[in-house]
Amino acid sequence: MLREIFIHDGRLTCFDAGKGPVLLLVHGFPLDHRMWSSQLAALAGECRVIAPDLRGFGRTAPALAIHDELTMEHQADDLAELITALAPNEPVTFCGLSMGGYIAWQFWKKHRAKLARLILCDTKAAADSAEAAKGRHDTAGRVLKEGTGFLVESMMPKLLAEETRKNRPEIVAAMKEMMSAASPDGVAAALKGMAARPDMSNWLPQIDVPTLVICGAEDVITPAKEMRPMAEKIPGAKYVEIAAAGHMSPLEKPDEVNAAIRAFMK
Repeated sequence: MLREIFIHDGRLTCFDAGKGPVLLLVHGFPLDHRMWSSQLAALAGECRVIAPDLRGFGRTAPALAIHDELTMEHQADDLAELITALAPNEPVTFCGLSMGGYIAWQFWKKHRAKLARLILCDTKAAADSAEAAKGRHDTAGRVLKEGTGFLVESMMPKLLAEETRKNRPEIVAAMKEMMSAASPDGVAAALKGMAARPDMSNWLPQIDVPTLVICGAEDVITPAKEMRPMAEKIPGAKYVEIAAAGHMSPLEKPDEVNAAIRAFMK
């Protein structure tokens, strides 16, 4: 199920299973492909599911040559190379959560010919404010000095709905394990890349592929009050809100998210 695919300046580890239309699942920060665990087997019976570990996360090593800042554009280029290697003749459905959504915008801008549909989970189009960008740079510096332990503890309350944190210890444990496994170099580079990402808000009316927007109703990072208007600016986009889910809606409420993806892809 797991493969290593060589790209021009490194290699990406990815899950690859199933046949049919390609669904590319791109994880959020600071996680890896396992955040899609409830989608991998469930959807691989209906389509080909490809879920990579981005640079510095999971089993993919950081990119040493660009360790200081890993931009969303560079990661979109990585994924375009991955798709060229694995499925060169078929445009993909690109499904990205949070940071994966930031990468999705750049994939659409640079690699439109490889894209059939967009699924944007718990993400945003706006760039960081100056204060938020500074916070990411400060966090990156601290991660390089101290490791990721403090980041795990500080992020957990923001990532999961209260009900999930109280009643789903297996999800909490899985999240902590993924976050703890991330490379400090990879985490820092991604933080700086997210801080530098462009504002895509004015591009939304130009999105020219079928688009599904999924938002956890209790997401405090990219809340419904921001995601719903974002979806309304994308021509023909469908918006689905997932009750009792936070920022990690695919992991917290997989049946509902899987049903939305299935309906959209059909």
